[in-house]
Amino acid sequence: MLIRLAYDIQFHIPAPVAMVALLHVHPSREHDLLEPDELQTEPRLEITHYIDSFGNRCARFVAPAGQLRLFNSTLIRDSGVPDAVDWSVRESAVGDLPHETLSFLLNSRYCEVDRFSNIALELFGQIEPGWGRVQTICDWVHNKVAFNYQHARPTKTALDVFTERVGVCRDFQHLAITFCRALNIPARYATGYLGDIGVPARLPMDFSAWFEAYLGSRWWTFDARNNQPRIGRVLMATGRDAADVAMTTSFGQADLHSFLVVTEEETATRTGKQALK
Repeated sequence: MLIRLAYDIQFHIPAPVAMVALLHVHPSREHDLLEPDELQTEPRLEITHYIDSFGNRCARFVAPAGQLRLFNSTLIRDSGVPDAVDWSVRESAVGDLPHETLSFLLNSRYCEVDRFSNIALELFGQIEPGWGRVQTICDWVHNKVAFNYQHARPTKTALDVFTERVGVCRDFQHLAITFCRALNIPARYATGYLGDIGVPARLPMDFSAWFEAYLGSRWWTFDARNNQPRIGRVLMATGRDAADVAMTTSFGQADLHSFLVVTEEETATRTGKQALK
């Protein structure tokens, strides 16, 4: 399967500002790219790249005052197979976990693990450890939290979501991540492209959030918002929570005024240039 990935994001910049963007396909998927995956800007800017502490590819630049456009279109090969599921995988004892997973057991900006220890044990402590317990967490969050764009806000934490029972995709994942960590299951936030391939279309398209739990000896994809294996998930970045994988971070004012994301199965009649129109 071939999937067209594209974005067109525009800002008004009142004064020159340094910015970092996490808009590239994750390095783990670079071998699947069939076209260049390079951030384009208008006006044309000098961009430097680096890999952050979580293994994400980041772009760094200084935007001048005025209008700023960030855009790109690329093509990626995908297996067309839904997210992997394995009900036989088990949790690892904390003492046996790899060093690099331990930070994903701790509190982070949007995940107040210490506030959830008793709640998580009460709700999920009786569930047999392993895949089934993480899936039960996803089921609970999916069924108890309502999706509503009008209730999105950048300060909403897992505890807020648990209390208010409403949010957007990142809020679903933050709550599920926090439950997992409170049960000593390493869990990390993930963001990327997820088109409506094989499911009814929901517009407008956007970047999506899901999470990964460490079970057995690897990270597995879970999605408390959609709560079903999906086709065509393309990872961009992982981190402790949404604060680590912001689409753009500006060290000063940058006002977003236009946002377009395209994620769709490629056809012979559609080009990347058309996808951005």
